[in-house]
Amino acid sequence: MRPEQIKNAVDKLALSEKLLLVEDIWDSIAADNAQMPLPQWQKRELDRRHKARQQGESGLHDWEDVHAALRGGRRWRTVTATPPSRGGRCGGR
Repeated sequence: MRPEQIKNAVDKLALSEKLLLVEDIWDSIAADNAQMPLPQWQKRELDRRHKARQQGESGLHDWEDVHAALRGGRRWRTVTATPPSRGGRCGGR
């Protein structure tokens, strides 16, 4: 099926069907992404950031401060905190 045909078919779907389709597409992308190799430069950068975070050399930013800064142009404060446990959430909330 050509891209134009896919778009025309999607345009005919109900909103709820479109949302289900998007969810399926994201799941497919996530599954394919797990198979994509990580470039060495990106792995090195992620390792560097992880190490800095573990050693307390980088801080977190409180989400409310970041949001306010993005909306109003002011700077946010750095929050020092213990790194989250594996699978945990980062940030101020």
